[in-house]
Amino acid sequence: MESGSGPGSPSTVPLAPSEAVPGPADKGVSIFLVLFVCMVGIVGNAMVVLVVLTTRDMQMLTNCYVVSLALADLTVLVAAGMPTVSESLAGQWVYGHASCLGITYLQYLGINASSCSILAFTVERYIAICHPMWAQTVCTMVQAKRVVVGVWGTMSVYCLLWFFLVDLDAGGSRGLQCGYQVACSLYLPIYLLDFTVFFLAPLLAATVLSGLIARVLFRSTLAHLPQLGDQHRDSEAQLEARALGRQPREPGGGAGASCCETRGFPSSRKQVTKMLVVVVLPFTVLWMPYRSLLLLNSFVSEPFLDPRVLLFCRTCVYANSAVNPIIYSLMSQKFQAAFRQLCQCRAEGPQRRMASLSTASYSAVRETPQKAETSRSEAAGPQAAGPPLLQQGPGFSMV
Repeated sequence: MESGSGPGSPSTVPLAPSEAVPGPADKGVSIFLVLFVCMVGIVGNAMVVLVVLTTRDMQMLTNCYVVSLALADLTVLVAAGMPTVSESLAGQWVYGHASCLGITYLQYLGINASSCSILAFTVERYIAICHPMWAQTVCTMVQAKRVVVGVWGTMSVYCLLWFFLVDLDAGGSRGLQCGYQVACSLYLPIYLLDFTVFFLAPLLAATVLSGLIARVLFRSTLAHLPQLGDQHRDSEAQLEARALGRQPREPGGGAGASCCETRGFPSSRKQVTKMLVVVVLPFTVLWMPYRSLLLLNSFVSEPFLDPRVLLFCRTCVYANSAVNPIIYSLMSQKFQAAFRQLCQCRAEGPQRRMASLSTASYSAVRETPQKAETSRSEAAGPQAAGPPLLQQGPGFSMV
């Protein structure tokens, strides 16, 4: 995630500008893409956190993991995306030594917490779908909060090692850079461990558990097919009863409920599972270029640092952190309604204040001529007031 490979540093894939200096056109495109994706992701993930924390209907079990994932994505976008833009504009590291250590720490904290949050979300869905009896004691709000706190606590301790692995480097041709300070051989085990624990293992676990969930849901759907036939026969009986002028009976013996509601899994649970699968898919596709190139450059003597390839890898990483709120809004009606309500509240606040101010001003304007006319009538006496039919409206003089 750091900027470039200095002397004695490992062959890594930086998410910030590298020693391979791009041209003006490539630099402009890079800054625009990174800034656009980061701003979309920061706004979207901040809205996810706000709607879950401020809306009572959104404070449920699965959204604990959604908030954890949103916070991790926010950390990645702020700690990796924004320094990339500023460093591209300035041409060197501008945040100092302490920020070099802290920003690097936050980058890896967000990356690892994101992977663990997706894994915890997948395990919770697996238990809830495949082991419903066990889920009554395991899948609770208190347990979910403990898991989220445990994930962030463990990752916070694990990522402390990056405080001892990075430092400022002033020996390059591009001025002051935030880079690595120890030998390359010390980084290879760390990158292999990160690749295995925080990418390969969550990916394999999510694939296997999603397959088991899909099997259970598919079997429950097949079990409902006979009842669907009964409902079809009930609908035909209703049409025949209406044709004979009789009172049609309710489908399914008067229950009035669909097969998905009376038997099997609720549609909301299936929708959450589908959303999980769609979240895991971009995580796999968008992290694959960066992880693969990082692993490749860890084994070769001359790193591959083409500016366009690095731009593609960086954009994929930031897009992975920015795409999840879009997925929530497209696949969850609750998130759609919550996002819409949040935007309407922010938009209606200034409008209400302006409406109240305009109403008060209009009332003051109407009251002023009325008071003036009343004072003139009282001063002239009842004889000068004239007959009632000749009196004009307030604010106008009599002819």
